[in-house]
Amino acid sequence: MASSKIPRIALDTVGCKLNQAETQLLARQFARAGYRLVPPDDEADVYVLNTCTVTHVADGKCRRLLKQARRRNPGALVVAIGCYVERARQELAQIKGVDLVLDNSQKMDLLPRLEQSGRLVRPGAVSARADFRTRAFIKVQDGCNNFCSYCIVPLVRGREKSLPLEQVIDEVSRRVADGYKEVVLTGTEIGAYNDKGIGLTELLRRILKETGVARLRLSSLQPREITPELIGLWQDGRLCRHFHLSLQSGSDTVLERMKRRYTTADYKRAVDLIRKSVPGAAITTDVIVGFPGETEAEFEKSYDFARQMDFARVHVFTYSPRPGTRAADMPQQVDDKAKRERSRRMLAPGRACVRNFRRKFLGKTMLVLWEKETGGVWSGLTDNYIRAYTKSDEDLTNQLLPVELV
Repeated sequence: MASSKIPRIALDTVGCKLNQAETQLLARQFARAGYRLVPPDDEADVYVLNTCTVTHVADGKCRRLLKQARRRNPGALVVAIGCYVERARQELAQIKGVDLVLDNSQKMDLLPRLEQSGRLVRPGAVSARADFRTRAFIKVQDGCNNFCSYCIVPLVRGREKSLPLEQVIDEVSRRVADGYKEVVLTGTEIGAYNDKGIGLTELLRRILKETGVARLRLSSLQPREITPELIGLWQDGRLCRHFHLSLQSGSDTVLERMKRRYTTADYKRAVDLIRKSVPGAAITTDVIVGFPGETEAEFEKSYDFARQMDFARVHVFTYSPRPGTRAADMPQQVDDKAKRERSRRMLAPGRACVRNFRRKFLGKTMLVLWEKETGGVWSGLTDNYIRAYTKSDEDLTNQLLPVELV
């Protein structure tokens, strides 16, 4: 690749906020080295996809994006990294047009690998703030020890490990200095954060005390991690009133087969504590339908429980067998037709929940972090995860402004 021009790098992501955090780290590496970052749908000299393999749908999306990237950029270097590579390296390597695959242990070494092989020539250092987001995603933890029966994440991410507390605080401070108004802490299981006995509660306390972050958001928690001590921190208005608590099923018998470590009663106690302590909090969730052996009665219990919880948003996933997990070998796999029907039915209360939650805030003035403009319309998020829109001729990018929700 000729050194007379600045190579264009497109970084794309499928999957969780942890993947997004890692993609942001790669973006900062490339930007610091002087490369030009472009959106994933732009022309690029190098296209990198950080992959996900949590469902067969994610697998399919990854394959599709890699093929599209090759068609869009016939002369580009196309790279697949991450969890899908960890699970099925050869499967991705055999896709026509994919030039390089790196698993989770290799992906953060992508830039030096490309430079040392001569595939990229470094143009020179520039600003580290060169991505296309207004929220900074920071990885504080990786891996999972739970081994839920359906989940491939522990197999592709490994066992739990946490970043040192001081390193996290330094990273938050750097992102604030870069101009970010909101920081999102991510991990496979951030509630399991542990640095020499320091847990998530103390980590949050230290970040709030030692940094000037305007907004601090958590990616996902488990019901058992919702304690009065943790929730007490939300007296600081910089903590976003948004809790993502994965439910997966509202049936206790299904939860037991899933090897989840809570019951619906435990889950409800966590939700009640949040709503009592943090008025206006958004509680979002994931629900899996069609888990092996799920009967119609079990689905109805799950449906009823999800509706009773009055979530702000429900992400519905159709169960997808993942190679190497216990659930993949369970008898009584639910047929695809039943899965589709249950997914359709579960989505209905999910849509109603979104509408009902938003209506509670009509006429209220809330702070919105404006993110992007499309066709003259700006969009942004409140702290409790309501998407707001406005028309403005001004550049609202990365501004945290009070607005009336109408």
